[in-house]
Amino acid sequence: MRLVVGLAGASGSIYAARFLRALMEKEGETYLTVSPASLRIFSEEYETKVDSPEAILSFITEKWNPKQIHKFHIRNFFDIGSDIASGSNVWDAMVVVPCSMKTVASMNAGLTENLIERAADVTLKERRRLIVVPRETPFNRIHLRNLLSLDEAGAIILPASPGFYQMPKTLDDLGDFIAGRIFNLLGVDQTLFPKWEG
Repeated sequence: MRLVVGLAGASGSIYAARFLRALMEKEGETYLTVSPASLRIFSEEYETKVDSPEAILSFITEKWNPKQIHKFHIRNFFDIGSDIASGSNVWDAMVVVPCSMKTVASMNAGLTENLIERAADVTLKERRRLIVVPRETPFNRIHLRNLLSLDEAGAIILPASPGFYQMPKTLDDLGDFIAGRIFNLLGVDQTLFPKWEG
């Protein structure tokens, strides 16, 4: 599994943190890029201080102590000349978690002003899987139109709306539900929440 993962400035750092934590325990490699807004929001929501993608990974490792199997490559959010800015490089899928409405709008319009937007544009044009996890409520019509257009372009929209049939006991359980749904869409086995048995 070779992924591109972007954290794009919305509230909902728990979804990114729990997905990255679980990803650390899976075989493969990920190209990780994080917006400045995501660094700020992650710091605020976890009441910590992170100033880089590396700091986010270190925070996750210290907080949950996952097995370290996965390999991460950090890419600068502002570097639109990065390797993942070109379709000549190959990855299986891209996940934007959480995804701001600004990033949704930019991806929908084909704007590529930063590496998340450019890598998403490449992912769509190369017909690879793009999973977008918007965290906003309520949606206005502009949001809905942009999300629909992204879906029509081939993206998968996975709203950060956790289910409750798994009987969550903690906030981490809610984060794990969304992380597990991302893994399901990637075709990767997950045990973050039980399957509904009826």
